[in-house]
Amino acid sequence: MHRFCAFAFLLTLLSPGHALAADWPRWRGPMGDGTWNPSQVPADFAQQEPELLWKAEVGGGYGGVTVAAGRVYLMDRPKETPDRERVLCFELESGRLLWSQAWPADYGDMDYANGPRASVTVQEGRAYTLGARGQAMCLEAETGQKVWEVDTVAEHRAQVPTWGFAASPVIDGPRVLLHVGAEAGGSVLALDRDTGRLIWRGGADPAGYCTPEIIQHQGHRQLIVWGPEHIQSLDPDSGATFWRWPYKITYGVSIAQPLYHQGLLLVSGYWHGTRTLRLGQEPTQVELAWSEEKAMCGLMSSPLLKEGIVYLLDKNRGLQAVELTTGKILWSDDNTLTPKDRNPQMSLVWLRSSDGLASLLNANGELLHVRLSPKGHEELARHQLIGKTWAHPAFVDQCVLARSDTELMAWRLWKPIGPSE
Repeated sequence: MHRFCAFAFLLTLLSPGHALAADWPRWRGPMGDGTWNPSQVPADFAQQEPELLWKAEVGGGYGGVTVAAGRVYLMDRPKETPDRERVLCFELESGRLLWSQAWPADYGDMDYANGPRASVTVQEGRAYTLGARGQAMCLEAETGQKVWEVDTVAEHRAQVPTWGFAASPVIDGPRVLLHVGAEAGGSVLALDRDTGRLIWRGGADPAGYCTPEIIQHQGHRQLIVWGPEHIQSLDPDSGATFWRWPYKITYGVSIAQPLYHQGLLLVSGYWHGTRTLRLGQEPTQVELAWSEEKAMCGLMSSPLLKEGIVYLLDKNRGLQAVELTTGKILWSDDNTLTPKDRNPQMSLVWLRSSDGLASLLNANGELLHVRLSPKGHEELARHQLIGKTWAHPAFVDQCVLARSDTELMAWRLWKPIGPSE
């Protein structure tokens, strides 16, 4: 493990005009919507050269990186003991390993079996995890001490999908929500986040790979769950079903998080394209707004939205700009931002959404700063940060933390520059 100068880092954090680092405590950031918005943004990204702060050796995994209260969390599968999964916790300042917590996990003949898929969710001093074979756990975030663990397969008859459980835990008030396809009728389990006790199970659908999300529509909260056979809306408080929309997916690859905006819910899949549903006045009302089966097919990359325009990674054409209300495709990047591949991937994050600035970590481990608009995209800078990766990075103030199957790396993307421009 390489360490950078802790004293210099602290001076950076405490320098005039420098806000204390924010947290990235869950998959896709503080709000779960891929929004970063750091306190300071350089005027010219081409003049900024990233500085490697530290790196640490890790095992395999697709799970993203999360950061809370000066600690960095991820899940992996150590190469020396491949029959186990772990949570690793590092000091943000130095990269020093603070603790690890491991448990048995026999992957059997699981395809893409390099490691866990979910991100660690951290809230109020607790870290919540879901392993690829269904082991759910709550740990003390500071020490790694186990608070509770639940084998969702053994205790709740969760059905492991082809590529293992991938949805990150979602905290909703006193509950932690797990998308595990438990029998009977338990697409989602709601567990007491302090004890692991079952509160409710709801949603008659197998498990997909998509992290559920809670939306607000017409004064009602709805838990949106996308599985391999249906798009569903559940009552987050009880698990009761508001509505179900049939959308059977080849190989069950329901992965990318749906996007909700002003009554429209967009869901995009690899084999059968995009569906956009219009939600009604009552939480039980839903209808099809539009669909596109061929020219708009997402996979793993969750889309971004700005001023009614969706930025979505299509399996054939690369990043696209799409009008949410109509489905009209405005432009495609012709696979210039991430390599064209059978399974294309790129993590999309708004760097400063007000200006259309985005940071994109592509499958080759390159971080791109771009400006997105309905007219096109402008690439501002591109930096090689890490090896090949599908894992979602964490962004903390001016820094990014990215992982591959062998390393976790912390980079400072630009130096403190004074007030935001």
